[in-house]
Amino acid sequence: MAEAAAMQHPFIRAVAGGVVLGDGATGTALRARGWRGRNDAAVLHEPALVRQLHEDYIEAGADVILTNTFTANRSLLARDGLGDRVRDANFQAAKLARDAREIKGASVFIGGSVGPIGRDLAVGAWTLAQAAAAFEEQIGALLEGGVDLLVIETMPSLQEALTALRAARAATDIPVIAMVNFNGSLTSPAGDAPRDIARALTEAGADLAGVNCGVGPQAALGMLEAMAGHEAFAPLAVKPNAGLPRVAGDQLVYPSTPAYFADFALRAKDLGVAFIGGCCGTTPEHIAAARRALRGPAVEVAPPATRWLPLGETVDTRGSVAAAEELGGEAEPIAKREHARLRDKLAAGKYVISVEIDPPRGINPRKAVEGARELHEAGADAINIGDSPMARVRMSALSLAVQIERQVGIETIIHQTTRDRNLMALQSDLLGAHALGIRNIIALTGDPPPEASQSSAVWDVDAIGFIHVLKRLNAGVDFAGNSIGRATDFFVACAANPTADDVDLELRRVRQKLDAGADLLMTQPAYDQATVREFFERLGPIEVPVLLGVLPLMSSRHAEFIHNELAGVVVPAPIRDRMRAAGEAGAAAGLEVALEHVKETRTLDFVSGIYIMPSFGRYEVAAEMVRRIAAGEGEGAGG
Repeated sequence: MAEAAAMQHPFIRAVAGGVVLGDGATGTALRARGWRGRNDAAVLHEPALVRQLHEDYIEAGADVILTNTFTANRSLLARDGLGDRVRDANFQAAKLARDAREIKGASVFIGGSVGPIGRDLAVGAWTLAQAAAAFEEQIGALLEGGVDLLVIETMPSLQEALTALRAARAATDIPVIAMVNFNGSLTSPAGDAPRDIARALTEAGADLAGVNCGVGPQAALGMLEAMAGHEAFAPLAVKPNAGLPRVAGDQLVYPSTPAYFADFALRAKDLGVAFIGGCCGTTPEHIAAARRALRGPAVEVAPPATRWLPLGETVDTRGSVAAAEELGGEAEPIAKREHARLRDKLAAGKYVISVEIDPPRGINPRKAVEGARELHEAGADAINIGDSPMARVRMSALSLAVQIERQVGIETIIHQTTRDRNLMALQSDLLGAHALGIRNIIALTGDPPPEASQSSAVWDVDAIGFIHVLKRLNAGVDFAGNSIGRATDFFVACAANPTADDVDLELRRVRQKLDAGADLLMTQPAYDQATVREFFERLGPIEVPVLLGVLPLMSSRHAEFIHNELAGVVVPAPIRDRMRAAGEAGAAAGLEVALEHVKETRTLDFVSGIYIMPSFGRYEVAAEMVRRIAAGEGEGAGG
């Protein structure tokens, strides 16, 4: 629909709000850190080295970090016998960048780097049609890996840049930066003039257009001056080298200092440049200097200060401290909830919307908290928080839940698995969660830990046994029957999978969860009403509310991944065909599919709301979906 097509990408909003700072060099920085292979192979053979570089750029203050895929196309990978690993290299590179973002907990964008084909095209061994196919292959893998935007860079000619740009625009509607290389004569190596470059890239659909690499900051400014000031052109982007290098032993030494680069960044800003980053020879120190020059200190990557109240005190919405009533010493959230509790909304018949947020893989929760705030403002009723999903180490769901409830004021549902805790630890964590004000728990068995995690699963009880534990705490006793003093007040959710491989087994287990006392049923994503209806008809009468899982699809590749690689989730062939036909408008098509599914399933008597699971941390997609539902879209015949 038109509304979905008009949904503005957060990167475009960021560009409209001021200069967006990119990261610096990848290849030269990796070599300075000891890597001696081809740059693109580092993601396969030394992933920790690549991820650490991303983390360093985030800490330096970059708003955008680029994947280590500049030479990860079929032509260049084939030189090292890796021509059949285009998908692996690009997907892994995107994943490493996303991992770094999660570890640092910063709201940075992941840019998928797409470089030139190289010698094969230059000498005529490849045609432009073959180059286009190689760009399509690489871009498809980057999209599958979850990049937020594409960065076409260092193209030796406008012709090759346009070939890559058209491949990008045929594949996706996410933002694209397109940049051409340049020389001391202030043209591309192929002789294209600056204004011709800016005009052609704009007309071909680039969201930002400009130059990168080249002969250094001074010449880059000359190129930008020739492009600037034309309202018909896309906003400008630039990523110069740190000057022309000299050889010192087996190293290339670049002359431009961080201070000189910072001065360049200010001059580029004065020309109206929207995106500024660094290319060969630039380092995290260059980016940190540019950050200080452009907008003050580097991005704060330490956890934001949280004011923890003494027991028995609370802060109202005006910030005054008052003595709390004697309620067992529980502190209220700093950002007070303004609405009824989740259980009360469900009991009143409100159509409830919960959205899942994954905790960070490091110690900074900022991105997750900001995502929760955006979703809360859009109209979400609750935030689901995973418990080290996919059996990968993350910040505890409880810690993030407390920070979200206190800083944002939206209620949370924490996932808790029996995989990682024995019975004693499970009960201890629950008592602590209750003391911190957390009331909603979804009881899960948990994904098995991968061999590489070097962790052992516990599983003293499964999800069914866990529900019994929670209900005993609600009765005032622990699992062994010992009194805990005052009873807890947990609202207990359980999971169901309407598309499970063994539906009979799943139905038996769901019935056991309900019989154990679950208060709420939340499902895995299902993409057609018939499957959902058949599952619940076979399940039989239930007296608890149901939140249906909705996972908005982002692209055709994403749909195929969900269908073929995410255990227990089925995407019907007509929807996969529809996503394939959507081409570059995959995210918009996926949103429409999700809204149509919501509308269809709202007519089912047992459905009380939805549980949205955004992919790749794209909370803005979930927020748009929440806003459109709040505006009346997705309402069924019965409202």
